[in-house]
Amino acid sequence: MRLRRCGHDAVLVELDSLAQVAAARAALAGLPGLVELVPAARTVLVSFQPGSSGLRQVQGVLDQADLSAPPVGDARQVVLPVVYGGPDLQLVADTAGLTVDETIALHSSASYTVAFSGFAPGFAYLTGLPEPLCQPRLETPRARVPAGSVGVAGEFTGVYPRSSPGGWRLLARLADDADALFDATRDPAALLGPGDHVRFEAVG
Repeated sequence: MRLRRCGHDAVLVELDSLAQVAAARAALAGLPGLVELVPAARTVLVSFQPGSSGLRQVQGVLDQADLSAPPVGDARQVVLPVVYGGPDLQLVADTAGLTVDETIALHSSASYTVAFSGFAPGFAYLTGLPEPLCQPRLETPRARVPAGSVGVAGEFTGVYPRSSPGGWRLLARLADDADALFDATRDPAALLGPGDHVRFEAVG
């Protein structure tokens, strides 16, 4: 673990794994003057109100925290209805050595956790993807992925909140309006936040 100051009122915590990121985020959540915790794949940015004593407590809190233990607490549960039949569903099934039906059952039966957001507003990187579905991105990314597309890439699954370029292997699409994933007029704007538990429900 390494701490790097970011200006006067923030610090970047560098860690070794997604599990440590989740544990560190949970441990730091109650510090005084905390403005924002921004997790990423191997870091947590911790920002405070100017002059807050919380900044000086970051090192001590992390030294006492068990970063190998998953965070405890009541996580928000989110169910996303999806229609399977994406353009890469057969590719993912073949790569996994499964039938299409087995692939759908495997993806929809897993419980996922939002590790962090990035790439685009409202795009959540979900961990918990079953190992056979952990597959590389497409060799040639698509110029346009429709909003609401559900894909897999590496150890993650996720949903495109807006139409954009992308190289994830697409399994499904949201059954509901993809605009629900991110609404700048809402607080919070993103439907899915770090620590939320997510399940995909096959419909249609």
